[in-house]
Amino acid sequence: MSLYQNLRVAVQTRLDIVADHAFRDRDSAAHLEALKSAAANLDALVATLPSDTDPTLRHYLERQSYTKALAWLQDAVA
Repeated sequence: MSLYQNLRVAVQTRLDIVADHAFRDRDSAAHLEALKSAAANLDALVATLPSDTDPTLRHYLERQSYTKALAWLQDAVA
């Protein structure tokens, strides 16, 4: 899988966990741990971005505009 594909999956995973209110309500500690894990995975991938990464994507990721980053990545990977 390419870096962009991995980023797309990581961003989608993080957004899905944030949106899973049933999980949060059922087990807030486990939800928080899942969110921390997803965030750490995403941060690790962002840290590996090459210097020539599209500035728009880099901006979205650094500002945690994950919905915009996901849309950008879906267009790039598709």
